[in-house]
Amino acid sequence: MNKDNRPPTLTTAGGAPVVDSSRSITAGPRGPVLLQDYQMAEKLAYLARERIPERVLHAKGAAAFGTLRITGDIARYTRARVLQPGQATPVLVRFSGLTGERGCADAERDMRGFALKAYTEEGNWDLVGSHLPVACIRDPQKFPDLVRALKRHPVSHLRSPTAIWDFWSLSPESIHQIVMLFSDRGLPAGYRHMHAYGVHAFGLVNETGERVWAKFHFRTRQGVRCLTDAEARCAVAEDRESAQRDLFEAIERGEHPSWSLHVQLMSEAQAAALPFNPFDPTCVWPQGAHPLIEIGLLVLHANPDNYFAQVEQATFNPAHLVPGICVSPDKLLQGRLLTYADAQRYRVGTHHAALPVNRPLSPVHTYHADGAMRLNVPARTDAYYEPNSFGGPRPDHRLAEPALPLAGDAMRFDDRQGLGDYAQAGALYRRMDEGERQRLAANIAASMASVPDAIQRRQVEHFRLVDAAFGEGVEAALARLAG
Repeated sequence: MNKDNRPPTLTTAGGAPVVDSSRSITAGPRGPVLLQDYQMAEKLAYLARERIPERVLHAKGAAAFGTLRITGDIARYTRARVLQPGQATPVLVRFSGLTGERGCADAERDMRGFALKAYTEEGNWDLVGSHLPVACIRDPQKFPDLVRALKRHPVSHLRSPTAIWDFWSLSPESIHQIVMLFSDRGLPAGYRHMHAYGVHAFGLVNETGERVWAKFHFRTRQGVRCLTDAEARCAVAEDRESAQRDLFEAIERGEHPSWSLHVQLMSEAQAAALPFNPFDPTCVWPQGAHPLIEIGLLVLHANPDNYFAQVEQATFNPAHLVPGICVSPDKLLQGRLLTYADAQRYRVGTHHAALPVNRPLSPVHTYHADGAMRLNVPARTDAYYEPNSFGGPRPDHRLAEPALPLAGDAMRFDDRQGLGDYAQAGALYRRMDEGERQRLAANIAASMASVPDAIQRRQVEHFRLVDAAFGEGVEAALARLAG
């Protein structure tokens, strides 16, 4: 309201006042609309452009703002300020489904994405993970094919169980994630009731340049709650936005969801001695040897004020790291360092990082020049390239990280190493009780029921290599469905 208690005057994008926003200029009361009605033309033009391309994966999601507070002490392992004792950092967290489009139902059995943007004193730190601690591939070359198998068939435009089970059955490294995804914990009842994992190994570097490897775990303090397939069907029928509504309404009620932050740590010597590749994202680190260390608390306490501006335009990139946190030799992670940034420049724009929701709180000094939607006006300077003699920003060599351990010849290696693809999945299966095993087999059989017999048989053989009883259980469940 202005000083006269009147609402503000509606204007065009150029700031000119709008006289009438519901009636076009026409040639008489029954005549056609005239081209001179530029206000109408602007209104229609903005409508046609108010969507941006949806994310290829994780298209539908919900987000909230909050705080990450460090309550433990791992300062001897990392110089990252965001992880120092007592540090409180504002964050944005986005939850999502993996495969569905913007209009998909929340309660489908699917991977759940978890993306955290911490607005630290040293720049943004983005951690992009999921509700399961493992990936289903370990080489980024396979990622486009995985996505195509998960999405819609190019002819029928329907989801294809045949495609994804064909891909999985030809990619044995997927077996660990499959067991988790179709288990009792595979289908969270809502975003508040699931754990979240960074999945990949990262490096932590301390003040003296020493490095340890780390994995990040967020454990829900609301308790894990999951749905059966039958419960999920009821949830979808009643509310396609069940997870988003639950998160939003809980925060509106003042019930602020929280997660405890834990890390697993591994020295370089321990990594070298492991019987499997510690940088393989399809494997977990044994907690007996690398226990969870609680170091912080994540609390979400504010919903976005505008979904499009603060959620749809939010961009996450695992290459957004801060001093004291670095990448590992995880091949899938290294592929993501390239593709996420490229996807966001295409989806949102060249200067997406300058949008308010993505802009760091710390100063930004780059030589990135021009392009569409450049939002800032650089100060007059002769230092518009680097290196220069005019006092422009320059690299800080004091923040150099230890070299990554590299050895051997460059070639396309077989990605199956150490324990192979079945050992950890088998250990997980044997920890399940009989009821969990039966439900796992039933969930998998329901998903595979329409798949051709040859693909079913190939996948069942993988299950037998996990555990003979597992293969037999799925085979029996498929036979029951076939009648």
